[in-house]
Amino acid sequence: MLTPRRRERGGATVELVLSVPVLLLLIMLVVQLGLFWHANHVAQAAAQEGVRAARVVDGSADAGRERARAFVANAAPTLLHDVDITATRDGQTADVRVRATVQAVVPGLSLTVDVESRSPTERFQGRTP
Repeated sequence: MLTPRRRERGGATVELVLSVPVLLLLIMLVVQLGLFWHANHVAQAAAQEGVRAARVVDGSADAGRERARAFVANAAPTLLHDVDITATRDGQTADVRVRATVQAVVPGLSLTVDVESRSPTERFQGRTP
């Protein structure tokens, strides 16, 4: 007859083998959510930089798009992938939209950010007497 100690021999090893992958997955998910949060802020800052360049008197949609692209390339060259930047400017407003895929830490998880920044365009108006 086996004593209670002998029946539970190796129980700690089995618990460790089962719990470590779950803990690692949870840690990776926390890191992934932190990266997503940071990527969202980088994309928002890029859109704001782009709209600042597009809204000035001599600005254009192309200038806004290029300013946003340069910001992403400098601030987070490996964090955002498949970056798509669209910019429009008319007589009233300038608009820059940044869409990108966030670098994946958890295999098979694909998160995207999609942010937009809009501002009125600058116009000089002469004085009326």
